[in-house]
Amino acid sequence: MAKITYIEHNGTEHVVEVANGLTVMEGARDNGVPGIEADCGGACACSTCHVYVAEDWVEKLPAKDAMEADMLDFAWEPDPVRSRLTCQIQVTDAVDGLVVTLPEKQI
Repeated sequence: MAKITYIEHNGTEHVVEVANGLTVMEGARDNGVPGIEADCGGACACSTCHVYVAEDWVEKLPAKDAMEADMLDFAWEPDPVRSRLTCQIQVTDAVDGLVVTLPEKQI
């Protein structure tokens, strides 16, 4: 299990425990965190699970692959460094303490 903090655009924090093997997107969905729509269900075929990873976590996560980088082009106000799709971040003990901030909206 990893504790992940999801911060809504308005500043509301949701700290949830997510089981290893799930994705950060599934953790949000399963715990009712608003703002992550996940329209494609985690297939990396949309950008509706877009978040901004806290700066101190950018280098700790596995790098984006080409497909994720391409999908982020369709996200709301993507940040070239901090934007990630939560469906592509696997939960392991290594992401315990991860903090992500949700954009103003998903598109």
